[in-house]
Amino acid sequence: MRVPPFATIAVLLTAALGGPVLAAGRETRIPEPALATAAQLREKALASDLGYRIVESLTTEVGPRLAGSEADARAVAWAVAKFKELGFDKVWTEPVTFPKWERRSESARVVGAHAQPLAVTALGGSPAGTVEAEVVRFPDLAALEAAAPGSLAGKIAFVDYRMERARDGSGYGPGGRVRSRGPSAAIRAGAAAYLMRSAGTDSHRMPHTGITRFDEGLTPIPSAALAAPDADQLARLLARGPVKVRLALDCGWDGSYTSQNVIGEIRGSQAPDEVVLIGGHLDSWDLGTGAIDDGAGVGLTMAAAKLIGEIKPRPARTIRVIAFANEEQGLHGGKAYAARHAADVAKHQIAAESDFGAGRIYAFSTSAPEHAKAAEAQIAQALAPLGIEHRPGKGGPGPDLGPFAQQGLAWAWLAQDGTDYFDLHHTPDDTLDKIDPRALAQNVAAYAVFAYLAASAEGDFGSTARPQPQAQE
Repeated sequence: MRVPPFATIAVLLTAALGGPVLAAGRETRIPEPALATAAQLREKALASDLGYRIVESLTTEVGPRLAGSEADARAVAWAVAKFKELGFDKVWTEPVTFPKWERRSESARVVGAHAQPLAVTALGGSPAGTVEAEVVRFPDLAALEAAAPGSLAGKIAFVDYRMERARDGSGYGPGGRVRSRGPSAAIRAGAAAYLMRSAGTDSHRMPHTGITRFDEGLTPIPSAALAAPDADQLARLLARGPVKVRLALDCGWDGSYTSQNVIGEIRGSQAPDEVVLIGGHLDSWDLGTGAIDDGAGVGLTMAAAKLIGEIKPRPARTIRVIAFANEEQGLHGGKAYAARHAADVAKHQIAAESDFGAGRIYAFSTSAPEHAKAAEAQIAQALAPLGIEHRPGKGGPGPDLGPFAQQGLAWAWLAQDGTDYFDLHHTPDDTLDKIDPRALAQNVAAYAVFAYLAASAEGDFGSTARPQPQAQE
């Protein structure tokens, strides 16, 4: 077990006083005084509306924050200013470069005897184009992938898969694959354009956008998502006979753009070079104002760190908050951070990301190895009054933390109730009024308790650099 500098000092002091010694190799534990302070921090956070006020500021003053847009730059400036306003000790940015995708206009309509408009949105990464063609419906992705090459020549493929609602968001896997793999399957079958029922669980006339990909060697086709009621309408029309749709998209890639990961720190009192990392992503899709995805994550982690910074004395380690750039189009901010800090994995005690809305947190676990399980249990006990269950062995790192976790970063899972998350996700309905301030305060309390205790632990949570596979020449 790696013993941090502050723990070494504690060992020497304890030995001098004749008490028990924390020797190298002993289990990671959290001191009792820190647990008592965490209980006070928990109640203070529950009574605070700081997290909500930060989200209100971001969604009101910046609004939608599509990666690479003019609002992206304003969001970065907002985050830098907000960290400073909140009194963070150190604030800086790190560049993140990525391809720039733009949405300009989009429309779809049934043409012919039953002519009518359809509520539609282009998928991120779609090219521009106008296609008027007969629609062929498929009940799911597997059916489209089984279509014979050329069988959809000159037609529009329509995948009518209905995503399942789940507290843990597990229905998003199959729904998301319809968006990410469907267009390429349609191209292989010869389709001229692609439509899908939105990857969402609502019944509102609000289509869900999101990034899609085109397999290498394929020529991209216009690709879009229908709002759920419009997918139902199109399916009913198809049951009556052939249907022709005119899909017109003006969108596409336009060079590259450099945004920033925005980082703020509350410096630790004894081991400031070791960090507990929390955060969310700063960008959003352009249809709503990005309140639940992921203004909430940015706001609640900023607030949690601010509240920790008010504690005297501060925890031993530094609390680092990251507002990640361009998560939505490919985890660009998370990948850039992992690459830039690859040599410092072991300096990151543990990390947690909030990117699943603003619902109440109901479960907690970590990737901690056996020697840190006792500390994990201590944190879980401190979280229990918030209605959070300890579920060892469950969960995983947040999306932007995934690339760094693959390099050996220890992670914590604070599971939010996502029962309604995909009613709003990537839609025009992702706005501030959908956030329950009391639920957000519970999130702030949970992140504050977790980060404070992790930063106060005597011992580590298992972050250690892993050998990475070498690229083949």
